[in-house]
Amino acid sequence: MTSHRHDEHSGGALLDAARSVLTGAGEQWTAMREDVFAALSAQGRPASAYDIAEQVGQQRGKRVAANSVYRILDLFVRTNLANRIESANAYLANAHPGCRHDCIFLICDHCGTATHFDDDRLTGALRRAGRDAGFAEVRPVVELRGLCDACAKAAR
Repeated sequence: MTSHRHDEHSGGALLDAARSVLTGAGEQWTAMREDVFAALSAQGRPASAYDIAEQVGQQRGKRVAANSVYRILDLFVRTNLANRIESANAYLANAHPGCRHDCIFLICDHCGTATHFDDDRLTGALRRAGRDAGFAEVRPVVELRGLCDACAKAAR
């Protein structure tokens, strides 16, 4: 498996890295964007915009519209601060913002945990196949579903 090196961040370091990437892309790091990113990165599994809106609303003490959160999450995906888990219509904070590559996601059907790994040969082959089929812009979205080790062991 061909992969590349990147630094995984968590906690305050992840928040700082996200702020740096977003402002480096010419976008503003607002209090609302910080709250949304903090709520997203605190999740142990992919979260929907509604989940994030509810959590941020509770934190702020007032209702937060899911549409506002969707717009922020779309910005985060465009700037590589978050990944969209297509099959679940949910989002996952990118633990290595600023590193552009195609993740392959492993999603547990039982507990909902998602993790990723990199295989540049596989995603590169998918990009080439898309271009060969006549598509100019190809973005591989690869999601594998099954049971994580913990759930598989519990099921035995």
